[in-house]
Amino acid sequence: MDLKELLGEELYQQVSVKAGDKKIAVVSDGNWFPKDKFDAVNADNKELKSQLKDRDTQLDDLKKTAKDSKDLSDEIDRLKQENADKDTKYQEKLQQQALDAKLNEALHGAKAKNPRAVKALLDAEQIKLDGDKLLGLDDQLSALKESDAYLFAEEETPAGLKGRNPHVPPGSEVPSGQKNPWKKDSFNLTEQGRLMREDPTLAQKLQAQA
Repeated sequence: MDLKELLGEELYQQVSVKAGDKKIAVVSDGNWFPKDKFDAVNADNKELKSQLKDRDTQLDDLKKTAKDSKDLSDEIDRLKQENADKDTKYQEKLQQQALDAKLNEALHGAKAKNPRAVKALLDAEQIKLDGDKLLGLDDQLSALKESDAYLFAEEETPAGLKGRNPHVPPGSEVPSGQKNPWKKDSFNLTEQGRLMREDPTLAQKLQAQA
């Protein structure tokens, strides 16, 4: 639609007169702009709009890609950390199993009558496994052998040496109804300690029965 059709005859004439000779030359063909100039400007405008649209699309795609990449990167980092945590826990479990095995071996070597009971009296935090050696155990065992000797079997002494404890036949001279705190079904550390202090002979007999 040209300018004359758009404004109407009367208004078009008023605009033409008001614009003067300079503008009349431009609109003398009935168009506000020459058609070729309008087409060129219009084509440029369409091209610009197309470029802007393409750029917006590229930005949206870039944002989506960046978001997806970040999510993927975060997920990879999470999985890496999860695997690292699992590996750490597994190594700690293996280390603890090795320490427990070595500790049980050491307690049997120290002639602990009940390794579990002795272990309960140890400060586990102070015991560390260094290669094939336990650190922080010897001093604790020595102290327990002094304070709670009844927890450990006596060292075997060669026959004929002074101080050798005579063998006490199981069941001999044990009062009727006497519970044996060294037996598995009636194990009692407190009672063991009391008997060792108050009646060492009876304690020895009960140990022989256990």
